[in-house]
Amino acid sequence: MYHDSHDLFYREPFGAVPCNTAVTLRLKVAVPQEGETAYARFWQNNTETIRTMRPLETKEGAVYEVVLNAGPEPGLFWYYFYLIRQGKILYYGNNAKNLGGVGAASEQRPPSWQITVYHPDFHVPDWFKHQVMYQIFVDRFYNGNQDGVISNPKPGSLLHGNWEDTPLYVREPDSYAIRRWNFFGGNLAGIIKKLPYLKELGVGVLYLNPIFEASSNHKYDTGDYLKVDPMFGTNETFRLLCQKAQKYGIRIILDGVFSHTGADSIYFNREGCYDSLGAYQSKESPYYKWYRFSAWPHQYESWWGVGTLPNVEETEPTYQDFIMDAENSVVRYWLKQGAAGWRLDVADELPDFFIKKIRRAMKETSADSILIGEVWEDASHKVSYGETRAFLWGEELDTVMNYPFRRAVLDFMLGRTDAAELHAQLMSLYENYPKEAFFSAMNLLGSHDVVRILTLLGEGTGGERLQESEREKRRLSFAQRRLGLARLKILSLLQVTFPGVPCIYYGDEVGMEGYSDPYNRGPYPWGKEERSLTAWYRKIIAWRNELKALREGTWLPLIAQGDSYGFLRVSEEERIAVIVNRNSSSETSLTVELPPGVWRNLLGEDSTPLDSTGALELEMPPLGAVLLMKTR
Repeated sequence: MYHDSHDLFYREPFGAVPCNTAVTLRLKVAVPQEGETAYARFWQNNTETIRTMRPLETKEGAVYEVVLNAGPEPGLFWYYFYLIRQGKILYYGNNAKNLGGVGAASEQRPPSWQITVYHPDFHVPDWFKHQVMYQIFVDRFYNGNQDGVISNPKPGSLLHGNWEDTPLYVREPDSYAIRRWNFFGGNLAGIIKKLPYLKELGVGVLYLNPIFEASSNHKYDTGDYLKVDPMFGTNETFRLLCQKAQKYGIRIILDGVFSHTGADSIYFNREGCYDSLGAYQSKESPYYKWYRFSAWPHQYESWWGVGTLPNVEETEPTYQDFIMDAENSVVRYWLKQGAAGWRLDVADELPDFFIKKIRRAMKETSADSILIGEVWEDASHKVSYGETRAFLWGEELDTVMNYPFRRAVLDFMLGRTDAAELHAQLMSLYENYPKEAFFSAMNLLGSHDVVRILTLLGEGTGGERLQESEREKRRLSFAQRRLGLARLKILSLLQVTFPGVPCIYYGDEVGMEGYSDPYNRGPYPWGKEERSLTAWYRKIIAWRNELKALREGTWLPLIAQGDSYGFLRVSEEERIAVIVNRNSSSETSLTVELPPGVWRNLLGEDSTPLDSTGALELEMPPLGAVLLMKTR
């Protein structure tokens, strides 16, 4: 038996489909037997259906076909096949890795293939798909004050007197809780001053880690959703940032932390730092119903058990009114101040109805605003708290952070997988995500939640076995850093040319190192950048911004062979080929099937054309890459 969900003969159309789409499925049997019957078994919205497949006339073997309708409601459609032959049941389903494509025979019920069914009106704003993003952890980017003084320091905080210090946490010895938060003094004024640099880099979107008033340096413990933290500036500073950024063609996306607040907040007020009557202080508080107390006031549900982050009750109408429903709710207010969208922190901990309401409020306020979710797995079939999530079915998120992309390319680069496995993982996303979401996915290599990409590429590990003091002080050796930089050039090329929106974590483009939090959140090394790396980023981003094929062109496989991986991006006007060799010690000879014509390597020192008659011979050096454009 044989079925390949990536082959249009066996499944048409490919991938995710809008509601009510007719989908044709075929199963080939190489050596059929008289009297056998083929069946397709489907599940949709917990309803099971078994359909007899009709045989098609064929010269070789047997082909069975069934046509199904995706149905009127968004959701997931699952299927596999089975034959009944001489009273015996033979199954054929998805492969053991559940990555789609060619399946496998089994004597037991196999894994199913997935078809994502989405709302037919699902559309992601076009402007976003064409951009390059840049993530900024505000306290660590740049201090824009004239005298460099840290604005409005918080009581009891630790202020770094040297911008080049390594971040650290001062913790309680018994509970390991943060005792004093440390600050470097980055602020919104600093971002405004660095807008020319960001424009020169080729950035079109800034994603800011939370900027609202909070006790910590990371601001995920929100104290006041409607006020910029005084260390970062004022609400007026944010409006000015949006206005200035717009003149450079740059838009701002904010981080929305709506599954929990800070204990030290207007709403909970455990520390008594606010004039408001918080939920921790009184059951008569207007915010009391926002939280989940098991024994008021000391016992309450919190995010992952962290007492400073009490979870909210998203079903509470007054909380919904405050966050998204009211005319001047949090979501609407900041869009009106100039924000272009939101990134939802821990989206899988927010109920589906809550995200739908956020989306509705956003689109009513600004039709072309963008909603991105933090999801670490394949978001098309993510299960959280026992429920399959509807993130990408067309009524919630526009798109998600593409951590699966990051894992796939990083594993390939570090030799944990080969090119064939890399391609299978990327094809799985292509198959499962609606096209709108796939071509707008936030493709990242680094973020504030993972070890710095250069450290991973140079060392090969994230320092998991190191003591805290070692992680604080350790840096890559000269050889490790050189290897890491060469590998990063390969990965960043894949990132910038792959379908979706590449997102650069501040400082990755200048060679910052660092293990996990807090060392991945170091201050930007102004004046000590790895300039050759920055020049590389400028070059590849410039090509992406110039070439339509790299922003919206069709994605086609080209080569997936051992250490070598490549793909085509094709638009009506352009043909672009991206090919990399991840081997750090050996060159590779490749024969690549390319459309006939003359091709030029946009990354080469010279512009010597390469003639292809349908097959192009390439000599790829260790850690080499080409970006080929068909010129005629």
